[in-house]
Amino acid sequence: MIPSRRHFLRRTAQSGLAALSVASFPAAASALLPDEPATRPEPARIKPDHVVRSLPENMVWGYFGANVPAVYTVKDGDVVEIQTVNPSGVSRTNPEEFYTKNNLPIDAHAQEVIAIMKTVKPEPSGIRGHMLTGPIAIDGAQPGDTLEIRMLDLTFPAGFGVNSVWPGGGGIPEAVTSRETFVYRYDAKRKVAILKEGVEIPLKPFMGVMALSPPPETGRVSSIPPAFFGGNLDIKHLTKGTTLYLPVSVPGGMFTTGDGHGAQGNGEVSGVAIETALTLTAKFIVHKGKKLTMPRAETPTHFIAVGLDKDLNKAMKNALTEAVTFMKDELGFTFNEALSIASTGVDFEVSQVVDQTLGVHAMIPKAIFTKRKFPYWT
Repeated sequence: MIPSRRHFLRRTAQSGLAALSVASFPAAASALLPDEPATRPEPARIKPDHVVRSLPENMVWGYFGANVPAVYTVKDGDVVEIQTVNPSGVSRTNPEEFYTKNNLPIDAHAQEVIAIMKTVKPEPSGIRGHMLTGPIAIDGAQPGDTLEIRMLDLTFPAGFGVNSVWPGGGGIPEAVTSRETFVYRYDAKRKVAILKEGVEIPLKPFMGVMALSPPPETGRVSSIPPAFFGGNLDIKHLTKGTTLYLPVSVPGGMFTTGDGHGAQGNGEVSGVAIETALTLTAKFIVHKGKKLTMPRAETPTHFIAVGLDKDLNKAMKNALTEAVTFMKDELGFTFNEALSIASTGVDFEVSQVVDQTLGVHAMIPKAIFTKRKFPYWT
């Protein structure tokens, strides 16, 4: 184990803009997309210790809870491939219609989505949210620990994503008068998502939802609003090569993920991003007795502090407090020095304004600390 929390947070960093590269497209998507040039070798695929498939028995629809049983158990340090699905636009009553209407193949992945929509039941009390894979228990994780999640790879099992607008949703809900769903088709060669001719969005995939189970006294909660245990953070920088840290509240931690995004602008202002199926390959590391009160992340170029609240002003204040606390406690600055650095060298970005609890994240660049080195795992 790493001997101190400061050393732990220095070593565990998340990747910034230099690492926001698109993951490889697997065979499931290659039938839809142009092949990469033959002269470009395929990157070596990471061999996981475990694979958690996107099957109905491995899914939970829209909620977290300490009493939600694990679908899989892994060891501290294991590498796990976690398959997720994107049911956006797919109905429970006629799930095949979405694919035929949009001229999309009902391939093996689509058949998994259809089976999930026909089989997986929402939470009985009426809680609603995302279609998620998990929970996955990490052996040895206990309340008071921190779980490190290293994003080793992110791949697309399907060659498209979906964005929607609807009355009452998004950042200007009163202005939207009709519902419309947009299918973005992926160009693997150029690594872009195409809405229509002349509109191409660079693909930068990340998981919108990554959570541990909340403590038992919280009960079951929706996956829509993020919280101290993670969840629907929608931070677009959490891409391949990055690291997220979450506080453990229950034995095993119980990691759940989903809500894959092909790309997202800060704010997620229509209410959703390019919603997409993603396969996450992650390494789980338990840090004993390393207690966090909020999620933290790091990249090769940045530390990321997170602020959440139903009020965006308070979310901003919370992100600032987290950033100053990090620089004070982990980097050794005084409070006033840390606040000055936050004002002159740190960017505060709005993660999302559409998930009931709103998010702001502080991007703390490592390069401004010229006398320090921050080793990283990538």
